[in-house]
Amino acid sequence: MSKKLPIIAIVGRANVGKSSLFNSILDRREAIVAREAGTTRDSVMAKAEINNHHFWLVDTAGIKDPEDDFEFTIQEQIIQAADSADIIWVVVEADVPITEEDRRVAKLALKSKKPVYLIVNKIDKAGKSTHNFERLGIKPIFFTSATQNRGISDLLTHLSEEIPKVTDFDDSDRFTIAILGRPNVGKSYLFNTLAKKQQAIVADRAGTTRDVNRAIIKYKGREVAILDTAGIRRSGKIKVGVEKFSVIRALSAIEEADVCLMLMDVNELNVQLDQKIAGMIKDAGKGLILVVSKWDAVKDKDAFTRDALAPQIAANFEFAPWAPLIFTSSVTGQNVTKIFDLALDIERARQTRIPTSTLNRWLKLAILAHPPAGLKNRNPKLNYIVQETDNPIPAFKIFGSSTKFIHWSYKRYLETRMREAFGFEGTPVQLWFIEKHVAHKHGVSPTKEVSK
Repeated sequence: MSKKLPIIAIVGRANVGKSSLFNSILDRREAIVAREAGTTRDSVMAKAEINNHHFWLVDTAGIKDPEDDFEFTIQEQIIQAADSADIIWVVVEADVPITEEDRRVAKLALKSKKPVYLIVNKIDKAGKSTHNFERLGIKPIFFTSATQNRGISDLLTHLSEEIPKVTDFDDSDRFTIAILGRPNVGKSYLFNTLAKKQQAIVADRAGTTRDVNRAIIKYKGREVAILDTAGIRRSGKIKVGVEKFSVIRALSAIEEADVCLMLMDVNELNVQLDQKIAGMIKDAGKGLILVVSKWDAVKDKDAFTRDALAPQIAANFEFAPWAPLIFTSSVTGQNVTKIFDLALDIERARQTRIPTSTLNRWLKLAILAHPPAGLKNRNPKLNYIVQETDNPIPAFKIFGSSTKFIHWSYKRYLETRMREAFGFEGTPVQLWFIEKHVAHKHGVSPTKEVSK
């Protein structure tokens, strides 16, 4: 059972204001914004929300003529955004006549058969009717000034009317596992071993997998879909002619999955990008398994080698202490089958429903053992707790007073105690703290108004 957030891709030629639009919507500076064309080299993504509709917003590099292979990879990045996005925003400049590059972007977007918006940006420089933008063949058209925050509200209002709160709710019994990680860590080998057939190309050089390969198998009576994604390479390390930039497709695979395998090479541990990928999985609210690959390549190992490595790896992923760690070898098949068992255990944990009476007994004991810590000399009080029933992530609403003053360390304490009591290994847990008197305003049910 999965809920997939929609992905909105912002595309357009260089220097039309895509990053400014991205930042204006998020109300924070996530992307580099500069006057020089071509500043944004990588896709920047973040979760956004409008009228209680959540979505992923992706800012892409500017499209331009492929003067060299590196520029070609940027074009491929935009093509992948069009392939993987649910809605595409094409951005052009209000003060510049339609260019051939604008036409190419529009044609690419329309060819995807996805919903496409045309955003005419920088109206503070030219107004709304300087050029005939209808000739691009895209409707609807929105006129904006990202730097002055003009037209953004109309754009987002239209978006919230077009995307449902949940874009994909799968009632089938199929369970989906996605394999993610840097290039050449053994994802395709693991995919083939799990799928028990040569469906992916396996090669020694990095960057062989350039799309999301799929296989569907049966395991213990369950239908399991396995997704193998292209390797994610860190900024500035895209090798000429070797690999398409594939973060957007990886994000799409994460959203589609129930549980994600974060694969890392035992010969190259403690890599910051591994932590970034795991963070993407956590932020998406998906189950997470840390998988160390190529265990067969470790020479002179003994019974204590794994025990020595495990704490070092765990320290690198301290933001997800609940994620299980497993050492595997696709060559020998060591522990590969255990991945399925772990993934199914995590799925069961994610579907755990705890009676309200049990939750409130737990909360009372947790508070007695350690009362809430507050900020600014305010003493928060926690009254009762309920579990959300329509969320694929274990999510709980805790009602009380002065909840905004609860210290982050106390939130972590409650999550730790909750995991000790109820499990939830391998999955994020959401705790929402809600002002009880606010929740009851005007007769509104306290379970309907949520603030984090």
